[in-house]
Amino acid sequence: MPDYREMWKDLGMNLELHDQLCEVLPVAFGDVYLTQDNRPESMDYYNFVVSEIHGVRPAELIEHQKKGGKVFGTFCVYVPDEIVFAADAIATGLCGGSQFWVPGGEKVLPTSTCPLIKASVGARLDKTCPFFRIADMYVGETTCDGKKKAWEILAEDVPVHVMDLPQMKRPKDIAAWADEIKTFLGKVEEFTGNKVTSESLANAIRLINDKRRALARLYSYRKNETLPISGKDILLISQIAFYDDPTRFTSMTNKLCDELEERVKNNVSVFPSGTKRIMLTGTPLAIPNWKLHHIIETSGAAVVVEEMCTGTRYFENLVDETKTTIDEQLDALSNRYMGINCACFTPNEGRIKDILRLAEEYQVDGIIDVNLKFCNLYDTEGYKVERAIKEAGIPVLGIETDYTDQDAEQLRTRIGAFVEMLGTKQFA
Repeated sequence: MPDYREMWKDLGMNLELHDQLCEVLPVAFGDVYLTQDNRPESMDYYNFVVSEIHGVRPAELIEHQKKGGKVFGTFCVYVPDEIVFAADAIATGLCGGSQFWVPGGEKVLPTSTCPLIKASVGARLDKTCPFFRIADMYVGETTCDGKKKAWEILAEDVPVHVMDLPQMKRPKDIAAWADEIKTFLGKVEEFTGNKVTSESLANAIRLINDKRRALARLYSYRKNETLPISGKDILLISQIAFYDDPTRFTSMTNKLCDELEERVKNNVSVFPSGTKRIMLTGTPLAIPNWKLHHIIETSGAAVVVEEMCTGTRYFENLVDETKTTIDEQLDALSNRYMGINCACFTPNEGRIKDILRLAEEYQVDGIIDVNLKFCNLYDTEGYKVERAIKEAGIPVLGIETDYTDQDAEQLRTRIGAFVEMLGTKQFA
């Protein structure tokens, strides 16, 4: 592994504190991922990405900046990466999935804030995430009240642009989101000094659509009775999708899919025949939050689909590539992104329809509804979601958790009992 300490030092990172993270992450990754049997060979690429997660990609971003380019740090699947890439800039995800960063966030945020927000703010303030140090601008959105206030804190020393996401999906809301994307386009042009043309935007739309196509293809292999890859590995790939170079990621994911296709043809499965199939739905699982997948898949079940932002919400539906003017392209972007069914919307029947549709497509035996602590949006919506799942005759287990491992054994007991009940059909 190359020595990136000089790079981290130049970024103004807290090297002593960051060293603690670098000691913990490889052990956690090894325990969760490298203990698996019969993994696809193409997973070596994603193993490499994690081993160099604070090295290779940050170095690429810095090289881009040295050539005069800008880097935008994004937090949410509603931020249209297409606009950023169309201006010859790079969009990257930011840190926010580990308990390691939570104490830093709690220095300025209430304890009763969701761990994703606390971790993100902590990663920035404690100077232990290179992506936060590199980004020239952060792009936020108004998907929850906690984030709205967090943007104000983060904006104290880094430019922040906040996109105002409508909370309903009426025609006027979709038009308003198109106008919000147009405003964002103007901000990106001003910040980068580069003009977005209909041609550059068309190319960027195809670039990101290709990534979505690769992820959709990857997920399609989980619909088979023979499961050629674990849910844990798919989660890892979905998390890496937020950071990696999109062209490279698409190529490597399609390469993996070629291997999975052969595995399916040869009836190669990473789970025993008859393993119960689980869907996860709810709040996103940012890297390196692998806890639930690991518990489920070491408790006799397999995760076959995630109705999450680190799941189907990220890649389902493409942007229309036939539009030829900027205004038409912005409308196409608005239509695509407003098709994502986040709990921030009201009413939100579309999400329930998505869950039931995915349950049928992936032939799930049960659904686990996951809520990060203090995420009131998904916690409150859980009432209607879980009721609809039960009415459809699908077993469901509601779980509230955070990033710590303190509840791991309790979760293992509950999930193990749930999986066992699926086998006997004894469920509420």
